[in-house]
Amino acid sequence: MEWFFFPVFLAFLIAFFVILFKNIAQWHKNNQSPRLTVDATVVVRRSSTSHMQQPMAGDVTGSHGFSSTSSTSYHVTFQVESGDRMELTVPASEYGMLAEGDRGRLTFQGTRFLSFERTSSNF
Repeated sequence: MEWFFFPVFLAFLIAFFVILFKNIAQWHKNNQSPRLTVDATVVVRRSSTSHMQQPMAGDVTGSHGFSSTSSTSYHVTFQVESGDRMELTVPASEYGMLAEGDRGRLTFQGTRFLSFERTSSNF
């Protein structure tokens, strides 16, 4: 079983650095992209929740002492005048204010959502 530990650890380490590198590259690309403001329509809203369980601190007995945490990400697909669509991750406060069919001015930088100013809604 000891021979199995090193390859698994190495694979985990490589995966960690690949993900880290991709995130840093995307952050840099976003920073180099121009800030654009375009007319757009909200076409789809979705959220995704991830759950994680961790052993509770001080639990050395191996019993079922786990703490559970969850994280929710909010995504909105916008359609611009050309018909192109883009899905951006938005803060929870913005997500709650948007409805499918809303029209307005979308400001973004690369894949980074900056703001959406509603000019009309579907109501």
